[in-house]
Amino acid sequence: MPINRRKFLATLSAIGAGLCLSAAARSQENDTIWESFGKRKTLRADVEGNTATARSLVDAVEPILSFNTARNLQLAIQNYEAFVAANGNWELPPREAFGLQLGESRRAAGLLKRRLMINGDMPLEKRVNDEFDDKLDAAVRLFQARHGLNINGHVDEATFYALSVPADYRLNQLKLNAQRIEFWATTLSDRYLVVNIPAATIEAVEGAQVVQRHTAVVGKADRATPILNSKIHQVKFNPYWTVPKSIIRKDLIKYMNEDPEYLTKFRIRIFDDNGAELQPSDIDWSTEDAVQYTFRQDPGADNSLGRCKIDFYNKYDVYMHDTPQKGLFGENARFFSSGCVRAENIDTLVDWLLRDNGGWDLPAVQAAFEGGLREDVPLKVQVPIHTTYITAWANRQGTVSFRDDVYEFDAAGKVSFADA
Repeated sequence: MPINRRKFLATLSAIGAGLCLSAAARSQENDTIWESFGKRKTLRADVEGNTATARSLVDAVEPILSFNTARNLQLAIQNYEAFVAANGNWELPPREAFGLQLGESRRAAGLLKRRLMINGDMPLEKRVNDEFDDKLDAAVRLFQARHGLNINGHVDEATFYALSVPADYRLNQLKLNAQRIEFWATTLSDRYLVVNIPAATIEAVEGAQVVQRHTAVVGKADRATPILNSKIHQVKFNPYWTVPKSIIRKDLIKYMNEDPEYLTKFRIRIFDDNGAELQPSDIDWSTEDAVQYTFRQDPGADNSLGRCKIDFYNKYDVYMHDTPQKGLFGENARFFSSGCVRAENIDTLVDWLLRDNGGWDLPAVQAAFEGGLREDVPLKVQVPIHTTYITAWANRQGTVSFRDDVYEFDAAGKVSFADA
């Protein structure tokens, strides 16, 4: 049965308020208790190390998309098959686990330790206590890192949901993705870029190793980022943004009805087929009259494409770009775009892409961004790009990662993307 996070979280509404209130009260009590014993400072000092360790176990040098990952997945499948055959499922987290955090003492903490031992997030111990101690904090942070969640050490909604996914569902994810990776791995070259849509991440790969990782924002479920194999052929510095017809129809008309000054605020100009500029008052915003015109946003820091656009060949009119909305990169689920891919720290990615062009290094890229240089730069060596759909993978350290089935391809059992 497909797992739907939104429906699942709705079941928490009846208990969430009470648990959050009680957790808040306990947290205040524990702050006093731990500080009175002089231990709070020590516990807080350890969490940065726990987070760093969690990230190091997940962010291995081998790419998500590679033949090595396919082999690693087969080992993970064997382990999960053995567990499911022997146990059927792991114990789902009790309601009392919701809201748990460092410094608390509850029976649910002991149950959570046993669960995280099964997943390999915590070393096996014969006896466990009910303290949410430093070891459990490290285990929760590793679990969060493996599931692409904000690493905060708290059993928040997203973490509680991920803990509640059954073992056989995870096993099915591993099997589906093993087939997907084997399918895609045959197309790989020595140097390439991978966008993994469910993880909303970008990997720059060279010599079978990840040389850069970038957090991304990808398409929402009803405006999905397409799955494709292509080549990056151009970088545009401080580009204009021509608003796609679909966004004019779905968004722009609505925004103008809500705020008639919207286009002016965001420096978006209107042109007819002859290139003559129109004023917003020339458009009938109560109809779809606007769709017949061209809407173009001037370059600048507030431009929807940010300081840079990266073009690759495709029939979907999608591309990679910078964004002025940097806060979106800190979200758990980064599915906000209309199909294009937004990249965090895109300046270092552009430096990597233009390395064969001569005259382009990171300082030069940053100077072009800040100086407002308006220039289109064709790549002398075009770089392959693969936008993929991988919801489960494993690395050579044995760390297994999972992501939500945002486009429901797992639910459909889809493993082949022949049109890519």
